[in-house]
Formats: sequence, structure tokens, C-alpha cells
Amino acid sequence: MDWTEERIAELKRLWSEGYSASQIAERLGGITRNAVIGKAHRLHLPSRPSPIQRQMGERRMRSRTVMRPAAIRAAAPEVMRAQAPAVVVARPAPPPPPKPVRGGPIDYSTALSLTDRHCHWPIGHPNEPGFHFCGAPSAAGRPYCSAHCQVAYRKTDDAAA
Repeated sequence: MDWTEERIAELKRLWSEGYSASQIAERLGGITRNAVIGKAHRLHLPSRPSPIQRQMGERRMRSRTVMRPAAIRAAAPEVMRAQAPAVVVARPAPPPPPKPVRGGPIDYSTALSLTDRHCHWPIGHPNEPGFHFCGAPSAAGRPYCSAHCQVAYRKTDDAAA
């Protein structure tokens, strides 16, 4: 598709009238919305805000005009009592930390002394005295015991929240 002088003039006219790129492509025929956007950009036509951003901006303005904090402080106590109480959404509490679990008589000082049947959860800092690994029996198919798996792995429901 070639951009003729007539098609460019029509593009400029429709753009200035506020038609969307899809509508302009439909009226010109034989071109895509992206071709219209690209040509408008190369012609340095004024950009327009996205309709999605515009709608979000309108919502923000409407929510801000309800009552600003200064207006709330200045409101009479009767007005404050007449308003509905605010809804508070409680977040679920994080899972409790795992209880210290000690396995059998294993030297916990190095990872070399652990097998895949033992929990590899590090306890302490490697450069500090007393550093060791949990060593409790590991959960099936996991490198950690069930208590440390709760800390290490999150369910997809928790991640989406």
C-alpha cells in the first residue's frame, strides 16, 4: 500500500477530528491500525492519550473529589458520624516460622555429611560459629523438611494475593 498525497491528507484530517487509528484504517481501507500509527508518528502528528489512561484519570479525579483529607479534618463531628465506616481488609497472617527440628546423630557442620534424605535448610551464617543444616528427614522429592518447605515454597494462591 502506497501513501498517496490524498490518503495522507485524509489521514491528517481524520486524525485531527479525533478518530482512532482503527477507525482511520477502516475508512482508508487496505491498511492496518499500526500502519496508521506509524505514518502519524512519521508525520509528527500530535499524539493523543490512550483511552485507557484517560478513563483511569477520570476515575482518579472522581475519587479525589469525594472528600480530601483537609476537608475531612474540617468536617463537623455530625458529618463524620453520618458517614459510613471505612471497610478494612485484613491481610492473612504470614505462616509461623518453623519449629527447630533436629534429626538423628548427624554432623551438621558441612553439606557433605547430608544425603538427599536430610533437610538442607541452612541455620545461621556460614561464616559464624554454630552454623549447621537442619538435617531433619526431608519431605518427599524436596530438599527441605516439611516445616522448612512451608517457608521456602509459596502456594500460587498466596503469590497472587
